[in-house]
Amino acid sequence: MPAGVDDLLRIIDAESLLLSPGEIVLQSSDRTDALGLIKDGRLVSEPILQLVRAARRAGEYQEATLSLPRGPIGPGAHDLLVRVAHLADSGLMVVLIFDDSEYRRLDAIRRDFIANISHELKTPIGALSILSEAVLGAKDDPASIVKFATRMQIEATRLSDLVQEIIDLSRLQDDDPLKRAKIIDLSTLISEVMEGSRLEAEGRGISLVYAESGAVEILGDRLQIEMAIRNLIENAIHYSADGTRVAVSLQENGGLAEIIVSDRGVGIPEKDIERIFERFYRVDPARSRATGGTGLGLSIVKHVVTNHGGDVSVWSIEGAGSTFTVRLPLFISQNSQLLSMEEN
Repeated sequence: MPAGVDDLLRIIDAESLLLSPGEIVLQSSDRTDALGLIKDGRLVSEPILQLVRAARRAGEYQEATLSLPRGPIGPGAHDLLVRVAHLADSGLMVVLIFDDSEYRRLDAIRRDFIANISHELKTPIGALSILSEAVLGAKDDPASIVKFATRMQIEATRLSDLVQEIIDLSRLQDDDPLKRAKIIDLSTLISEVMEGSRLEAEGRGISLVYAESGAVEILGDRLQIEMAIRNLIENAIHYSADGTRVAVSLQENGGLAEIIVSDRGVGIPEKDIERIFERFYRVDPARSRATGGTGLGLSIVKHVVTNHGGDVSVWSIEGAGSTFTVRLPLFISQNSQLLSMEEN
C-alpha cells in the first residue's frame, strides 16, 4: 500500500474500501460490514462492483448515486454516493462511500413539514373567513355578533398558538443548545413552571402535585428545557378529567436526571403510542380542537430532549392515564469528579 494512504482514509468523512485486482478487500472502514458490502474478503455489492469495473476499464474516476437495501426484507434503503478511483500506479482501487440517507430523510421531513403546515393553517384561517362573513350577515343581531366574534377570538388564538409552535419547532431543528449551555437547577425550574400552570389546573379542580427533591443540575438551554417541561405539564392537564391529579417528580438515576409527569386522564391507545411524538399527530383530533391542541407539543418535547443528549418515553393505558419520562444527563462539576476519584 502506498505510504500515507491508510492515514488519509481514516480522516476522510466517508466509508472506504481499498481493493486489489479481483476486487479483493485489502482494507475497509468499520461500517462497510453493516452495509453488507463484503463477503469472504471480497466486494459483493453488484452495483458498486459495476462502478469499480467501469473505473478500471476507463482508467479514470467514476461516481454514482446508488440505493442499496438495508436488509433482505423491508422497504428501507441506504442512499449512497459512491466514488471510485485508481490509487496511483499501484493497481489498487479506492472506493469512498458517502451515506446520503440522513440528508434525504431530513429533506423529506422538511417537505412533509411544509405540507403539514399548509394543511393545519387552512383550518383556523378558513374558520376565521367563514365567521367574518357570519358577523357581516348578522349586523342587525347583537347576540349573534357576540357569538361569532367570541368564536373568532378562539380561532385567532389557536392560529397564533400554532404559528408560535411552528416557529419554536423550526428553531429547534437547526439549533444546538449545548453550544451555549449553562447550569440549570431542574428542581427550581419545575416549581416555576408548575406555578405558571396552577391557575388553569385549579380552574378545573385538577390538583398539581410535585415530589420536590434537592438541587438536580443539568447543562443546557434554560428556555428550551422550560418549554419542554411546560408542554408536558399542560398536555397532562388538557387530557385529564376535571377533579383528577397531575403528579410531577424529579430524581437522579444512574447519572441521569429523570423528570416524570403522570396524569389520570384519557390515556393513549396502544396503536398510537409510537406516533405521538410526530409533528401534528393527534390521538383524538376532536379533543385536540376542544383543548386548543396543535399536535406539535410532544414533537417539541422530543426535539428539546434529544438536542440535550437525553430521551423521552411514555407509558400509558387507555382510560387510566399516561406517564411521560424525560431523562437528561446530569451536570457533574470537575470538583465532584475529583472528589469521587479521591474517594475511590
